[in-house]
Amino acid sequence: MSAPPALAAFAALPPLDFGGRLGRLRHQLESEGLGAFLVTNLVNVRYLTGFIGSAGMLLVEPDNAVLVTDGRYGFQANQQLGRSGVTARVEAVAAAEQDELLGDLTRGLGEVGLEAGHITWARQRALKRTWGRAKALVPTTGVVERLRALKDRGEVARVAAAAAVADEALKLAQAMLEGRTTESEVAAAIEAEMRRIGAEGPAFDTIVASGPNAALPHHRPGERRIRRGELVVLDFGARVDGYRSDMTRTVRAGEGTKVPAALERIARAVSASQDAGLSAVRDGVPGSEVDRACREVIEAAGFGEYFVHGTGHGVGLDIHEAPSLARASRDILSSGQVVTVEPGIYLPGAGGARTEDTVLVTEAGCEVLTLAPKALHAGSGGGGGARGGRRAAGAAGAARAAGKRTAGQTGKRASKTGGARWQRSLPTT
Repeated sequence: MSAPPALAAFAALPPLDFGGRLGRLRHQLESEGLGAFLVTNLVNVRYLTGFIGSAGMLLVEPDNAVLVTDGRYGFQANQQLGRSGVTARVEAVAAAEQDELLGDLTRGLGEVGLEAGHITWARQRALKRTWGRAKALVPTTGVVERLRALKDRGEVARVAAAAAVADEALKLAQAMLEGRTTESEVAAAIEAEMRRIGAEGPAFDTIVASGPNAALPHHRPGERRIRRGELVVLDFGARVDGYRSDMTRTVRAGEGTKVPAALERIARAVSASQDAGLSAVRDGVPGSEVDRACREVIEAAGFGEYFVHGTGHGVGLDIHEAPSLARASRDILSSGQVVTVEPGIYLPGAGGARTEDTVLVTEAGCEVLTLAPKALHAGSGGGGGARGGRRAAGAAGAARAAGKRTAGQTGKRASKTGGARWQRSLPTT
């Protein structure tokens, strides 16, 4: 069985723009008075250089950059930096010699910034011993992550392609829910289908939570058999060229079955809450304001105490990254950020519902990247989430369903749901 034509052409994705990343990082270091910066988070190393090995550190100096790795990755590092166009020297030396090399490289450079969240206390002490106590090591937080929060065209295209993979994989999950299958069987099938379509793998461990298990926001799929008429929370995403998508749909097992009235009420409340959250997303809006928009709808429906997590988060090379959309968040949304909006209600012992989309923040609002229907039964268009299900209708949804879009083509769709209006487009090549 071949992959759908609309999702197979990942080669059409626009290139990633590595060109200005080190320059923007150096500007930050200068403003903070740092003479050099040691990047030890491998995701950040990848973002800055394109290197995807499992061992490496990047020393960023005012006029130079040095990627330090071991002998396994010397050739690979040079090859990948050549592809990305990043100007950096590669030093492939044994792990036991790397600290001494870094000490020599930083001599005379003043204070050296470290990624405090990605270096252990023991590692910091080892560097201090090797480099000497005269070397000032400065802990920093979120320096590269702040750069990563704003996505370039190539990054958005990869998240959108990952979202398209997940949209397709949901169809298989829906079909499986017609029979008495287990949660773990559905989860395994979703992940296998995403790989078959062309993803590198899942964006995170797939969540399939049925019946009372749907009251657990991060339930691990087990051997429980899914029963007709139950609500099932499906939370999953794909990974394409390192970039991830994140989507949750709450669906009804068994077409034509009836969901208990209490669970249908929470599904409708979640759908209305997400509509409000999507309407609130735009450039310049605090993340806490999006959270409040979702939370107020759920509180008005009488379920406030059962919305037990934040509303959303950034998505990119990591599944959870800046910015945060939560009650205590101080982040301000900016055009070019990719975030999730995912309110939920969880009734212990009874079940739960959550709806989530990955969206691109724009000046006017947001562009929805996850287009799978949101009806309680996606194939029927009815049930407690019917309003959300219409979001995937129209020319763009039909084109994808017919397999007419490649990952780099453009398609736009505008939809109104509870007063909300937004568009979705894939970047052109």
